[in-house]
Amino acid sequence: MSAYPLVKFLTSADQPRQFPDDSGVEVAVAGRSNSGKSSAINAITQRKGLARTSKTPGATRLVNFFELEAGRRLVDLPGYGFAAVSGEMRRHWGTLIEAYFGRRQSLRGVIVVMDVRHPLKDHDCDMLRLAQSRSVPVHILLTKSDKLGRNAAQKSLAHVRKEVGEGATVQLFSSPTGDGVATARGTLERMLDRKPEKETPVGPADPTGEDEPGVGG
Repeated sequence: MSAYPLVKFLTSADQPRQFPDDSGVEVAVAGRSNSGKSSAINAITQRKGLARTSKTPGATRLVNFFELEAGRRLVDLPGYGFAAVSGEMRRHWGTLIEAYFGRRQSLRGVIVVMDVRHPLKDHDCDMLRLAQSRSVPVHILLTKSDKLGRNAAQKSLAHVRKEVGEGATVQLFSSPTGDGVATARGTLERMLDRKPEKETPVGPADPTGEDEPGVGG
């Protein structure tokens, strides 16, 4: 049985005016276009096919809102850093993501997905700064941990934890094996249960790849 038996797709937004009502609580999920973000969402919700997965990076092109239950949402942000996407599209994504982080008062946390083999790329760091600007908890999923041996995965985990310090919590994660799924789901629940704090957003970063159009492989 799904951890979220009532979960359903709510809406997609190509423009900020299409965002749903800013009530209740929500957690955003962000990541590079080939980081395994959609697979992670499906694993955490135990709903295969909820978030679109594709062998072609850049499949998530809209801000997709999923309702876990009444008043509680998971938000799938467009994948960033994919070189084959046009500069115009990257600029559009950047504007959309910046508008999301600048406006959503229901935001209670951000999950940033990174490939354990290639963490903390420039645009990952931009996204971390953007997420941290909202003064909400940030959690990093180091996905595809099954692609590395145990020692190598632990080494990558230790490196990322050292680099981000207290700015984010970090864990290993594998959608195919289920390793770390329960931990990630527990973190999501704690974020959704978090009480709002007074926030002072700062200027936006550019995690979309516009500044470095070759990044994204």
